[in-house]
Amino acid sequence: MTSTDDAKQSVRRRVWDLLEREGAAPPGVHGHIPDFVGKEDAAARLAELEAWKQARVIKCNPDRAQLPVRVRALQEGKLLYMAVPRLATPKPFYLLDPAVLESPFETAATSKGAPDNAPTVGPEDMQPVDMIVCGSVAISRRNGVRVGKGAGYSDLEIALLTEAGLVTTETVIATTIHQSQLLDEELPDAGHDFSVDYAITPGEVVACAPDRERPSGILREHLRPDQLDNIPVLH
Repeated sequence: MTSTDDAKQSVRRRVWDLLEREGAAPPGVHGHIPDFVGKEDAAARLAELEAWKQARVIKCNPDRAQLPVRVRALQEGKLLYMAVPRLATPKPFYLLDPAVLESPFETAATSKGAPDNAPTVGPEDMQPVDMIVCGSVAISRRNGVRVGKGAGYSDLEIALLTEAGLVTTETVIATTIHQSQLLDEELPDAGHDFSVDYAITPGEVVACAPDRERPSGILREHLRPDQLDNIPVLH
């Protein structure tokens, strides 16, 4: 484990502990994207952004914290892509099209409901993405540096779509988080990490100013052996 990895893990533990102490996330939050109190309010604030209103195609993570975001996207008629957990299938994204979904959006847009309601697609079958909404453990208010739960899949998903030309510098990246996850300090990041353009809490919208460019694609030298072995799209 590198010093950057150690520093990230220290931030995660601190934020997870704080959320549990405050009762801002359910017990057992360690190791997860926090299912924070006020996630519906944060999703509503996100939906007020002009970038959201203009977006027709949304890519969102499958965690519970962002379920209100995914449901709102479908309710507003947006096309929604959601990653298959651990990118474990040859076509690693679910395509949720509100025009054809038969189950309630609240069911179809969950990690358990998507397999029964949505086809899987690969980058070659996908449309360009207007906005990405990701889950986070911590965000730097100053420059949008993001610390995730440590699995590395969000970075890889974006890198994969970037290589395919579906995500560009014009694609807005946002995250919904609890206020306690928004930190005023510098946060550690690595070359394969992306930063966010907007951090949205139940109480405020922060327009971040990332101070370095996003990765231009997959940095294979940063991949773990288990990722190379278990993610079909990388073969």
